[in-house]
Amino acid sequence: MESVQLSKRLERVAAYIPENARLADIGSDHAYLPCALVQRKAISFAVAGEVVKGPFEKALNEVKLRNLENQIEVRFGDGVEVIQLDDQITAISICGMGGALIRDILDRGLSQKKLSRTETLVLQPNVGEKTLRTFLMNQSYKIIAEEIVEENDKIYEIIVAEPSSESVTYTDHELTFGLFLLSNKTAVFKKKWLQELDKLHYILAQLNKSAQPDTDKQAKINKEITIIKETIQ
Repeated sequence: MESVQLSKRLERVAAYIPENARLADIGSDHAYLPCALVQRKAISFAVAGEVVKGPFEKALNEVKLRNLENQIEVRFGDGVEVIQLDDQITAISICGMGGALIRDILDRGLSQKKLSRTETLVLQPNVGEKTLRTFLMNQSYKIIAEEIVEENDKIYEIIVAEPSSESVTYTDHELTFGLFLLSNKTAVFKKKWLQELDKLHYILAQLNKSAQPDTDKQAKINKEITIIKETIQ
């Protein structure tokens, strides 16, 4: 059987899944990530969770096509509700959603005791990275790795976190830009924030045209522009 070819984004996510993990891939779509990892013998077991009927059926078909039903269970359900205690999950991946939605999925999982607070979290938010980092900090998850990648003219951040027995504190600057990403300001990192600068300059120009400009909002945007410029220089 031909091996699954992952996209650049998912290939980088795969690199952060711990070896021999028992994985829950939430919002698994076609189940490409768990299929690829099982085929590579990188993990021993996976749950592929989907809340949307179409992607759920595609995931089922993908797993059956590759004869991986004994190692990958495709389940229909909302977020981490698909996880069962006897799955003994050690890693959770959630990719391709907004940071606020990933936060809400994890928050429900913690309140419903679906997460044991021992799992490694490999998260790939499309937007709202600061929101997600703030949640992880407040829940005493330590960020252990980050990466920023570009694929098909879109930029994605990957955030890897582990539970900590001690409180975790990050600065507002680290929450916004990513503490690991700040230590290695790649061309993709700078491109992302240059694009953000363009958006802020456009908003500011529109505000300046107003007969009664919102001075508080103007000041806030100007401060954001200054911070970004100082960060990427």
